[in-house]
Amino acid sequence: MVVNVLNVAEKPKVAKEISAILGKGKAAHSKGFSKYNPVHKFPYTLNGESCNMIFTSVLGHLMGRDFNENVRKWYSCNPAVLFDEPIRKIVPENMKQIDKTLQQQARTCQWLVLWLDYDREGENISFEVISRCTAANKNLRIFRAKFSSLIPREIYHACANLIPPDKNKSDAAEARCELDLRVGSAFTRLQTLYLQKRIPDLETLIISYGPCQFPTLGFVVDRYWRIEEFVEEPFWSINVSHKRENSIAKFNWERGHLFDHACAFILYEIVIESPVAKVLSVNRKKKDKWKPLPLNTIALQKLASKKLRMNSAKVMEVAENLYRQGFISYPRTETNSFDQGTNLKGLVEIQAPHQQWGAYANSLLQEGKFCRPRNGKSNDQSHPPIHPTKLANNLQKDEEKKLYELVVRHFLACCSEDAHGFETTIAIDIANEKFTTKGLMVTATNYLDVYPYEKWSDKTIPVFNEGEQFTPTDILFHQGQTNPPNLLTESELIDLMDKNGIGTDATIAQHIETIQQREYASKQGNYFTPTTLGLALIDGYKKMGFNLDKPDLRARMEKDLEQIACGKLAKQTVTNKFIAEYREIFEE
Repeated sequence: MVVNVLNVAEKPKVAKEISAILGKGKAAHSKGFSKYNPVHKFPYTLNGESCNMIFTSVLGHLMGRDFNENVRKWYSCNPAVLFDEPIRKIVPENMKQIDKTLQQQARTCQWLVLWLDYDREGENISFEVISRCTAANKNLRIFRAKFSSLIPREIYHACANLIPPDKNKSDAAEARCELDLRVGSAFTRLQTLYLQKRIPDLETLIISYGPCQFPTLGFVVDRYWRIEEFVEEPFWSINVSHKRENSIAKFNWERGHLFDHACAFILYEIVIESPVAKVLSVNRKKKDKWKPLPLNTIALQKLASKKLRMNSAKVMEVAENLYRQGFISYPRTETNSFDQGTNLKGLVEIQAPHQQWGAYANSLLQEGKFCRPRNGKSNDQSHPPIHPTKLANNLQKDEEKKLYELVVRHFLACCSEDAHGFETTIAIDIANEKFTTKGLMVTATNYLDVYPYEKWSDKTIPVFNEGEQFTPTDILFHQGQTNPPNLLTESELIDLMDKNGIGTDATIAQHIETIQQREYASKQGNYFTPTTLGLALIDGYKKMGFNLDKPDLRARMEKDLEQIACGKLAKQTVTNKFIAEYREIFEE
């Protein structure tokens, strides 16, 4: 008996790619009810069974969440009611044709295989697909395919090792959706209605609140206020330099600098009166510059923002496109260490024909320079670090070329040796004041040969011998002043969000985009500035005694969501706990 298997991917391009791999390019194609989501059919042997594979897709979430009609209008109820009001899940109008295709195909199938992205959000979409397909056929046997890249080896492996869908991961995503909807809706109505009554210019504007959006804005505002409140202070230091043999050594004062002018000047005069320097020590030691850790989503966003001047939302859009074309692995991952069984040399070999970095890839394999990547501390147990999976010589879009190159060079750097060198530290004494300088001699650049995103070069200083004495070329009394920090860069903002548990690797870019779309902050070049509205909102909540811009509450919530995903906490326990906390703030 031939088994009919309904396969569902998260995007049409993924369904098409997997069908081409499993169907060996011979899949038959037909239209679904949605013009964007065709159906692919081909024979296949799955788990020893002869199967008729039917492959289609959704377009992200199949179902939406909203309150009942009686409370959806802004003036229909006290916003506080929304903390308790039932939430319904429905198939929105723009997804009904996709839903129709799923139900039609499910009726004639015996198995359902889910090819959604293997993360919390993907698992949540999987359970939406399950609910709609089992509504048409309750006897379906349900499996999920776990994969991280659209390459034949991985797709065949996923097919041969089907697993059950993970309800815990889905519940974690569902809990976040419910909390964001309830908290966001209640506070958005409260602040919008309050401000519209008092500021005529805001009559047509929705002043939205989001549990991640406000802490994200809070980081931008906090940096801005630090700059505004900064008071410059003068300081003084003693700068010593000595020129010898066509090189110069610049010595740093052990005290750094002093804010007391009189005290600093007295010490300077003492040094000037006895200007002979004595070399106290000459220490030479090995110095290594470590190669980068394997690339996870946060690291990719920070690196691309800093080195490619690409905003985080664009980074994820381009990375998703590269993934769907099979050029890189799944780009949403917290993992920064490769499993022991990963065929890393095979991945390096794929890059050997490339005109730009192929020679370097060959040297790793043929000259014994290959080294296993460092192990980071993060592992989401779902996907490996981001890495190239297929050679790309003819990418058409400039942004795709740049991001693909970054991913490849980063991966090759991970598979290389650290850079090596020797650092020399010279310590001197002048009238009992201590000064030091450092020189560097790089002996092996190694990973830096393929990784232009980091620099490490020789710093030549003259030769000094312990115990020798000399009169420095210059001893200068220098005045400087403290400077305010710069406005927040996107890379710094991503780092702050990550360290404080605001959003996830999959949502950080979205939250950064939201504060700009809502006109709470703007970005000039690579720097963020809060708008007048953004400043007013944060300032207003602070004056009322609420620290909704601080990350603590959301960070605790994210930790509990992780516990749901691990099966250690129940969804309802977490939602009840945080609804109660936000309600308390709301009612104050």
